[in-house]
Amino acid sequence: MNKYKPGEGRRKKFAFDKGRQLDPDAVDELKNLLNNIEIRRDLLIEYLHIINDHFNRLHTRHLQALAEIMKISMAEIFEVASFYAHFTIIDDEDLEIPDITVRVCESITCNLFNSDQLYDDLVKIHGRKVRILKAPCMGMCDLAPALSVGQHQVGNATVSKVSNIIETHNLKPKISKYISFSKYQSNGGYELLNNFKSGVVSYVEISDCIKNSDLKGLGGAGFPAAKKWEFVRAYSGNKMMCINGDEGEPGTFKDKYYLDKDPHRFLEGTLIAAHAVNAEKCFIYMRDEYPANIHVLRAEIKALEKNKIIPKKFLEVRRGAGAYICGEESALIESVEGKKGLPRHRPPYVAEVGVFGRPTLVHNIETVYWIREIFEKGADWFLSHKRNGSSGLRSYSVSGYVNKPGVKLAPAGISLNQLIEEYCGGMLKGHKLKAYLPGGASGGILPSTLADLPLDFGTLEKHGCFIGSAAVIILSDKVSMKNVALNLMKFFEEESCGQCTPCRNGTAMAVELMKKNIWDLELLNEVSEVMTNASICGLGQAAANPLLGVIKHFSKEIVSV
Repeated sequence: MNKYKPGEGRRKKFAFDKGRQLDPDAVDELKNLLNNIEIRRDLLIEYLHIINDHFNRLHTRHLQALAEIMKISMAEIFEVASFYAHFTIIDDEDLEIPDITVRVCESITCNLFNSDQLYDDLVKIHGRKVRILKAPCMGMCDLAPALSVGQHQVGNATVSKVSNIIETHNLKPKISKYISFSKYQSNGGYELLNNFKSGVVSYVEISDCIKNSDLKGLGGAGFPAAKKWEFVRAYSGNKMMCINGDEGEPGTFKDKYYLDKDPHRFLEGTLIAAHAVNAEKCFIYMRDEYPANIHVLRAEIKALEKNKIIPKKFLEVRRGAGAYICGEESALIESVEGKKGLPRHRPPYVAEVGVFGRPTLVHNIETVYWIREIFEKGADWFLSHKRNGSSGLRSYSVSGYVNKPGVKLAPAGISLNQLIEEYCGGMLKGHKLKAYLPGGASGGILPSTLADLPLDFGTLEKHGCFIGSAAVIILSDKVSMKNVALNLMKFFEEESCGQCTPCRNGTAMAVELMKKNIWDLELLNEVSEVMTNASICGLGQAAANPLLGVIKHFSKEIVSV
């Protein structure tokens, strides 16, 4: 029995044998495994991935050996390894775990499409020989239920599909057909970057175009992209850049869609933004649930280096390890530095003190993806897409009870009713619209009576919701809203980093209260208020949004004291 649950180090401290003796054989094993790899403190998580991938686990003897090689404490190594859910720590005396791990998504859309039953069936059939775990959103909500077998991701998963993959040991990621470097370059790719770097196109021209287009940060916050450039440029000293590719918000998969399709458009946008702030290096932080994208990005970055588009090591892909909190920009930076992904107290903001203490520009994948197209077609082109008083384009990740889920590129401000009818082929047969999440798990819940609201930044806040990453999850009359709220609160409980008491204890307390048949609404509202007002980052501040939405709009489904 393995006593270390993956990721549980976020919420509690583990005791380990501080007096264990260093195993010379383990040191030799790691030296051979990490041969020709530079040893740096900020690469700790990368080393843990290499070890975990090679041995399919992290033996404590190897953690001790890594501490010796890196010349840092075992406690520091252990705390980082136990924080992230994709690392499996076992004591050397523990029973060995199976070589194959199946992770079944339990987040809201997959839950709606019976992932719990799929999990139970897989445990009955394969549970003795295969490790089967429940896991958070994998960015395949349009193909629910979803799971991964090793790094092989499976959409519309069935027992037979999974059984075949297990039998054939087909554990590698599936690479989508994408636009290669040569094809992208033949269609004008990297011309704008070259013109920008050579001075043919000035910073003012690009900045003004992006500013006039009102391109916002599309990871959730909606902060104007050009304004970020101005802030970072204003600080003295060497600048850094980070791409936030930790698309962990349940219901969100737009960034994956664009990376699967056209990774070089993203890479060119990244390099343009990096040059705009004179960044000396850019880290691309990708969630570990996207193994195919990580593989492609690393390969295509090598192509850029080979073709002298960028110097070596200017772009560096960092692999996340299963922690939703790392979507928060300061927690992401902590993870890039090889630490636990704990949000920083602010100020200072990352634009001033970011990676390695330097001014840092942080952008979402989709934000930089649009830079080349907006500049070539003009700000007016981008703003020409209008609906319900809003302008611009939005990529809506749509999942749930519609005929055609997926990423829908539509005018900003489109309403849910318009989105369903014009882009999603209507509701599934036998299902009637009951409610929807406009911005993933943290964006709140709205009833069908408010399905004509514009879906854009600043339009939903007065209803206790926000658009966030535009993860639109559509719920039908077949769904229990109490179960939906409980599923979402369990997600926040599991993903809380544990740093601040209001979030750590508040989410856990809310889950226990919500499991009861009769809800104590007075206490739930009090817990929600404390989480919202006292948590130090957006996770705890938004955790109560779905709960409060259900209490407000679906009170008839709640039996309360």
